[in-house]
Amino acid sequence: MRQLVKDFQVCFINGGPTVPGFEIPSQVEIATLPPLWIENGQLQVTDGFANIEEVKEARRNALINLFDRFKPDCLITEFFPFGRHKLFFELIPLLDHIKAVAPSTKIICSVRDIVGRTDLDKEEETICQLTSKYFNCILFHSDPKFQKLEESFSRVKELNCKVKYTGFVAQSIPENNDLSEFDLANLNRKEPMILVSIGGGRIGYELLKSVIQSSSILQKKMPHHIQIFTGPFMPEEQFLQLKQAALSKSNVTLQRYTSNLIAYMRKADLSISLTGYNTTMNILRTGVRSLVVPIGHYSYDKEQVIRTKKLEKLGIVEVIEPENLEPAYLAQKIMDCLTKKSDPKANDLFDLQGAEKTTIFLKEELFEKSVFAAA
Repeated sequence: MRQLVKDFQVCFINGGPTVPGFEIPSQVEIATLPPLWIENGQLQVTDGFANIEEVKEARRNALINLFDRFKPDCLITEFFPFGRHKLFFELIPLLDHIKAVAPSTKIICSVRDIVGRTDLDKEEETICQLTSKYFNCILFHSDPKFQKLEESFSRVKELNCKVKYTGFVAQSIPENNDLSEFDLANLNRKEPMILVSIGGGRIGYELLKSVIQSSSILQKKMPHHIQIFTGPFMPEEQFLQLKQAALSKSNVTLQRYTSNLIAYMRKADLSISLTGYNTTMNILRTGVRSLVVPIGHYSYDKEQVIRTKKLEKLGIVEVIEPENLEPAYLAQKIMDCLTKKSDPKANDLFDLQGAEKTTIFLKEELFEKSVFAAA
């Protein structure tokens, strides 16, 4: 969005829980739907609604009303139709409405580098039909040297629309004057920093628990400070358990969230994380030494496993498997990683200009300057 607002009027539709502290450019109009999210493969509804059908109806009506009011030249969907099929109830009525009342509106799908769904083969025909019926273009946010769309989706040639490779969408590293006093204080510690993060926080608790347990071993071996971010969506009970465990650890600071994680990665002597898309982009941008744990929704999504294997093969990350998160083993792995040289040239391996190229592609598609982004 930070790149899009330079050239477009943007309305961002947030359909999930709000992230406290997440900074959205002031020029962006934000529309928040009653939150829904997927947990264990099922839609979850926030408190305050009688049932999920009530939320579905409210969201469906809100989307169509927003479209009619904003009258965009372009609708961008995140991942749909490659995923988000549990949102058919609202997305199909919206797309049919657009085709009926504003057929000149461009409909574009935004997809990250890996479509890792284990049930994808069962839905390929549906994806092809939806793409052919509704979509003008797919923006694939990957460098083809790392991952091509056909590696995830075998029927690319049957997609009746353009496919554009944008390169990776990687955040820029902020200047110090863009950081809060709180972040600056953490970043100015004298001890070497071990940064630990798990994205949103819905998965990864086991990793953070093991890191805190291993901190007692590390404290006896080397000077350091462990900075942990649990993610804004970690369940409160788990967060409180970790907070209690960290209270007696003078070498551990535990917080929920920072909007400047990439600044911590640039500063860190070692990053320990999962391998979600945004975290991986931060690793590539900063070239930080990285130890990663491919904890994912293995039963229905192999995205992180596939990405991790590719990163490991390229020598960009060291890997520890989830079943090996025993504190003593983890502590030794951390010390081994810290003796290895970081590779500041990791950010030269791939095209990281995905945000800029997305804007260029959209300009080519549009004559007017308004974009409607549904996520």
